[in-house]
Amino acid sequence: MMRDSNDAEALIQVRTYGTRGPTVVVLHGGPGAAGYIAPVCRELSDSFRVLEPLQRMSEGEPLSVRRHVTDLHDVISLHCEAARPALVGHSWGAMLALVYAAAHPDRAGALVLVACGTFDESSRREYLSAVECRLDPRLRSRLREVSRTIADADVRMCVTGRLLEPVYSYDLLPHPDETEFYDARGHEETWKDMMHLQRTGVYPAAFGHITAPSVMLHGVDDSHPGESIWRCLRSVMPQLEYCELPHCGHYPWYERHACEEFYDLLRQWLAIHAT
Repeated sequence: MMRDSNDAEALIQVRTYGTRGPTVVVLHGGPGAAGYIAPVCRELSDSFRVLEPLQRMSEGEPLSVRRHVTDLHDVISLHCEAARPALVGHSWGAMLALVYAAAHPDRAGALVLVACGTFDESSRREYLSAVECRLDPRLRSRLREVSRTIADADVRMCVTGRLLEPVYSYDLLPHPDETEFYDARGHEETWKDMMHLQRTGVYPAAFGHITAPSVMLHGVDDSHPGESIWRCLRSVMPQLEYCELPHCGHYPWYERHACEEFYDLLRQWLAIHAT
């Protein structure tokens, strides 16, 4: 069962699933694409108490990584009492999980990094090169058309994301887009801050403070270079494990040939490490 929580103290909306078992916080990516991770939350809800924060949208002040960390800390403090919930993050959400665990190692439990983003220039170049190689002329033309004809930045982000799904994937099952809202401005502001923090050496160095058990679950066919990202992170997190999923791209729960293995691995890891 899924319920909405809008407690003023939490500041951001939190959807909750399940009523028993260890607490798991599931973090969506984007940033600025809240809600699409709901299928993973529902799948885990029979064995875990799942929290799905819908990350803050852009407002007066530019969104920052620190703001997202503060929001997540408020959610965990409000909903988890003294517990250290496991954090399952996808893409940008995996990056946020790392940042939070480094800032609050006493409140973060085990980490599961699903299709994690990049933290160094070398990995980022690999990622951009992979995307470039997968763009065929027809898709390039459609992307140019979207950029030219859709004035609303949030709608443009939505349409562009759907067009690029095959570029990041292997063989997706048909699925609806469960994103609650798109926030192009928040996406740009948050990424700008994250890139600044990486350039100035804050990340990934700060992740050396993380002692919690941690694992990367990464599709072999994801355009994000899993092994390169793992090597970068493992230089400061020697406990970080790495598990590749064959025939799998950036959205493992939608992959025809990998979704069952993905959920099996996720459940097994959480059963052992979530408390």
